[in-house]
Amino acid sequence: MTTRRMKSAPEPSATADPGKPLDGRESQLLLIARKLFASNGFDRTSLRDIAEEAKITKAALYYYFPNKDALYERVVLESLETLVNVVSAAVAEQKTPTDRVLAYMRASADFLDGRRDQWLAGSNAFWQGPQNERRQMAIKLRDTYEKMLRQCIMDGIVTGEFRPVDAGMAGRFLLSTLNHLARWHKPGGRLTAHEVMEQFVSMALYGLVATPAKG
Repeated sequence: MTTRRMKSAPEPSATADPGKPLDGRESQLLLIARKLFASNGFDRTSLRDIAEEAKITKAALYYYFPNKDALYERVVLESLETLVNVVSAAVAEQKTPTDRVLAYMRASADFLDGRRDQWLAGSNAFWQGPQNERRQMAIKLRDTYEKMLRQCIMDGIVTGEFRPVDAGMAGRFLLSTLNHLARWHKPGGRLTAHEVMEQFVSMALYGLVATPAKG
């Protein structure tokens, strides 16, 4: 299949002030935080680690992010919100349930391809972050993302494009390929995440067994 790239630009995050653009230092700190959260995990990354990587004092870091909870919001919530917006836009362009499932998985893989640190940092912090209101907001965004795929599958069952399988289980099966892909796929390899996902989805939709030849 031909590799396609997403056309829709991500919408601005509701967790950031749209009237206050990021300055260079804030962008740098977010980039460093994502990198460290992605490689070391949320729990094992301290504000001191981020400050040292940025070569600033902790006091200077506190000006932008007074605690890790504030970073959780910027790294996890904004990452999830952007993912939901990007995938929603890709799915909305398609007419059939099969095409919507393909668009969902392709757009998700493209997000991983283009924003790997953001994906990994958001995933690590999602599971390791504090149990508070922001965590509940992250869970709602996660649920919105997963329900979108289940709805595509349910629509396919209704139209007869898909067999009457358990839509929740089918959704978890497809999402597991994305979650594991982020763990083993390396950028710059023989295949992009998008190209790998094309093969995974093809196997999920059409199986591995060849159609027996008619005698």
